[in-house]
Formats: sequence, structure tokens, C-alpha cells
Amino acid sequence: MNYSRFINIVSAARRPSPIRVLTDLYQRSPPSMISLAGGVPNPSLFPYETTTISLKDGSKLDFGWNIMQQALQYSSSAGVPELLNWLKEFQIKIHNPPTARYSPEKGQMDICVTTGSQDGLAKVFDMVISPGDNILLDVHCYSGILSAMKPLGCNLIGVPIDKYGIIPKALKDVLSEWKPEDAKNPKSNIPKVLYTVPNGNNPTGTSMTTQRKEEIYQIAHDYDLLIIEDDPYYFLQFEKFMVLQ
Repeated sequence: MNYSRFINIVSAARRPSPIRVLTDLYQRSPPSMISLAGGVPNPSLFPYETTTISLKDGSKLDFGWNIMQQALQYSSSAGVPELLNWLKEFQIKIHNPPTARYSPEKGQMDICVTTGSQDGLAKVFDMVISPGDNILLDVHCYSGILSAMKPLGCNLIGVPIDKYGIIPKALKDVLSEWKPEDAKNPKSNIPKVLYTVPNGNNPTGTSMTTQRKEEIYQIAHDYDLLIIEDDPYYFLQFEKFMVLQ
């Protein structure tokens, strides 16, 4: 999928910071290398050498000097490489997204570690929303999201919901003001973003069924909508989630 049409002017103008590029190169360098390019502190000056975390089940997690050194040192912008690889494998094990096996040119799944869901969403909103954009979201939405979107000068369009989340027919009714081909017109004000919480929506507590998700996805496909899926509550379920084999 080509995401270029969703990127706003500000984000399209961004380029990688030279300092961050140097950090990535430094991480791939041998330990014997001493870099004077960036402000990389000497790990021997770190105040912590080891740490142990005690869990409620009585087990303990021990972090030795090598791990502590890596945890306290600067890393790439996306996150510590080993953590990123673990998170990717975790997503494949739990959700098995088809994009995980795509080539980078075709839109391969990628991961960026942020300081919480709200921080990650704020980064996405800054990247895709421009003043005057029409944004679709659940008619009853988490107040923190509204606080993040409103300053961006966009128009928030609430889509009616029921006990299973966004109602597909209601979404179609909202989009009936436009034609699917309007998505190809850069001057059209057709919505290009749909924000939703599919599992345990806040504040309604609604959760989409698989059928409902498929119907919403099909509409998004027809109108070339980018779905921003906020899913912080997936693991807070009464029934044990299934791990895909």
C-alpha cells in the first residue's frame, strides 16, 4: 500500500536527523570503536550495574551489566533493536498480520516504541492530519484523543455506534456525501482517516466482532481510508485470547 497520500506537508518535509543516523551506525559498530560524532556517554560512568525485579509469583528477573549498559545508553529512534525484534515476533505470534511478510517496498509491517499509547497516537495524528481535514471516529470517543486532535484544526465527524462499535451502514451514510473516486482527488475534502478502538472502547466498552471488523475494513478499502486502530485493551478480556499458530 502506498501511504504517501496520507502524509501531510509537514511530515513529508521531514528528513532523518544526522545525529540519529550516526547513532544507528554506532550501534552496528564493534565495541572497540570510540565515536566522537555524537554525545554517547562512557558506559563505565553509568550509576547502575545490575538490577533485579521481583514478580508476584515469586520469580525474579535479573538484569546484568551488559543489559543495563544497553538500557541506559542512547538507542535508535525506533527503539532498542532486540526489543523491536521481540515485539515483531510477538505481533506475528498473536495477530499474524500479512504485512509482516511483505517486502519493505510493499509496505512491510514495522514497529516504533513510544512512551505509551497517547504518545504514539499523537505522533500519528501530527503525521497525517492537516488543518481542515475531515476525520472519522466513534461518536463516543476517548477524551484524550479529542484533546490531541482538536488543536490540529481538523473537523471531527462522529460515526454512530451500537454494542459492537461503529455501525457499517452508518459509516456508509456518513461517506455517502462523497464518491470513492474522490479519494484520488488531492483537492477533495473526503475523509482519509478513521480512528477507532476495536476492543473495549473507552468510554462505551464496546468490542467489534470479526464480522464487523471485516465490514468496516471493506468500506475503508472502498474509500481508501487509513484506519488508525487504537488497541490498548486487547489483553484485558474475560475469555483467554487465542494465539495464532
